[in-house]
Amino acid sequence: MEIINEVKFVMPSMSVNESTARAVVSSFVIQADPTVEELSDIRTAVSEAVTNSIVHGYRHYSGKIEITVRILAERKIYIKIKDRGCGIEDVKQAMEPLFTTAPEEERSGLGFSVMQSFMDRLIVRSKPNIGTTVTMYKRLG
Repeated sequence: MEIINEVKFVMPSMSVNESTARAVVSSFVIQADPTVEELSDIRTAVSEAVTNSIVHGYRHYSGKIEITVRILAERKIYIKIKDRGCGIEDVKQAMEPLFTTAPEEERSGLGFSVMQSFMDRLIVRSKPNIGTTVTMYKRLG
């Protein structure tokens, strides 16, 4: 797929940076002229993915979160959010609605479900002790 434009950035896995990720991604995606609803969907999916990295990937320590956003031909948006955290033992199970590894923190276990509902395609790759990569695609109007 032809890349029209791309931005990459890295940020520490701090809760305050979740809003920074949303802001940077939405500011970049704006050039593709999304609707307000499409932009809101993207912002929500990014929030969920980054929050997963912070809360689950780097649960007991901090690390870096790498984000790549591409505007592709045919008005497609590509977003990759990668951490080098603890990883996910069973991705299929983790993607089940209401599954959480942090019930003590009152987590709802809906992060991946929310991402799937707002994006056209969601790919989650993870290895224990290596990290997790969430790749999302959305075609604009």
